[in-house]
Amino acid sequence: MSRISPLERSAPVFAALGDGTRLRVVMLLCDGGPASIARLTHGTAVSRQAVTKHLHVLEAAGLVESARLGRESVWELKPEQLVEAHRCLDRISAQWEQALTRLQRFVER
Repeated sequence: MSRISPLERSAPVFAALGDGTRLRVVMLLCDGGPASIARLTHGTAVSRQAVTKHLHVLEAAGLVESARLGRESVWELKPEQLVEAHRCLDRISAQWEQALTRLQRFVER
């Protein structure tokens, strides 16, 4: 049985956040906490249907989850996947810094 690497687990997160609308939704949920679709679309030109589709992509990536509150769905950020993706970016950044340091040493010789 093969194990999935943290980078492979984070790939859907990076793909989901590659869309500006989804990134904006995640930022709204980070800043304002759980929100309904009405609140997430307030003041934007994005339809409720479009935001709903984007929320389902974020949900599939493990970034959000919904709960029914009366007749509405309230969406909440699940930060665990963002934390894992952040760790992956930190590792990539460290590897890049090491490569640049090796290149600098080579050039200076």
